[in-house]
Amino acid sequence: MCAFLRGGGHSRGGARDARKRADRKKPRSNEPNGDAGMLPAEILQRVRRLEIHTKALVSELFAGQYHSVFKGQGMEFAEVREYVPGDDIRTIDWNVTARLGVPFVKKYSEERELTVFLLVDASGSQRFGSEGRSKMELAAEVGAVLAFSAINNHDKVGLLIFTDRTELLIPPRKGRAHGLRIIREILYNRPEGRRTDLAAACETAIHALRRRATVFLLSDFLVDPGPVDQPLGALARKHDLIALAMRDPLEASWPKVGLVEWEDLESGRSFLVDTTDAGVRGKLEANYRRQREQVAAMLRRHKVDQVPLEVGGDPVEPLQAFFRLRERRRARE
Repeated sequence: MCAFLRGGGHSRGGARDARKRADRKKPRSNEPNGDAGMLPAEILQRVRRLEIHTKALVSELFAGQYHSVFKGQGMEFAEVREYVPGDDIRTIDWNVTARLGVPFVKKYSEERELTVFLLVDASGSQRFGSEGRSKMELAAEVGAVLAFSAINNHDKVGLLIFTDRTELLIPPRKGRAHGLRIIREILYNRPEGRRTDLAAACETAIHALRRRATVFLLSDFLVDPGPVDQPLGALARKHDLIALAMRDPLEASWPKVGLVEWEDLESGRSFLVDTTDAGVRGKLEANYRRQREQVAAMLRRHKVDQVPLEVGGDPVEPLQAFFRLRERRRARE
């Protein structure tokens, strides 16, 4: 049923057009320099336009919010000093205390450097879009905003593109050139897989990230939550996990356009749907809502914030709303 839901609303023509848009060169080497000089001028122009657009968003709309929301969420060890009355006994360093014979406590300082990690779903369903762009293109724009925010704050940023396999893994690093490469890869990467294995992607991210990071998971989440529950929970416990859910309105509300042949972009299966039948449309839409509710329940269970982003909408407002929510939450802590 999940494969059917992923194909829901994806017409054969729309799927073919989406495949043409995605028909680009295969992923390049994971080495930092890659073969950027071989990129077509069209792709370089797209990256440049996206850079100009997102840099304006970062400087004008997210000024200060990124820093206040995500900076200093972790603590790193600084030194030990002798215990004084009033110190929290939970900070006592028992090894040093035993060695010196007097109590010593550990001192911590706020981490000055943040690691941002983009976990991007590039499966077939992400190539669908009914509002002038695909969910993958929306993910690229949002990923660019987050990457430039990290760059402007001198943070590290990394990328994992996945389908039912790891398509590309770029370890977190600093620098504008590195950030531009990440944006280029989201735009230009041609995945070999079509299906989704979100559980495996979560496990890969856990092994790839040695230090605590802020992980943005960009996906349409059209998956069976059962196999995903445990690895996603493990990722959320180890890192600050935020789910950015790509949505297309056509998937939630089917149009009344007669008898149509649809194709599942992940399995390649096609089937006929009579969209004039209100009962058929109602069943498909109910299945879609139920699947969304199951995923939302899983995210709540693991205390993962979910930010819904619509393909036809502007991602700025929901991102700002999320930043404001995080600020209020931190103020109460």
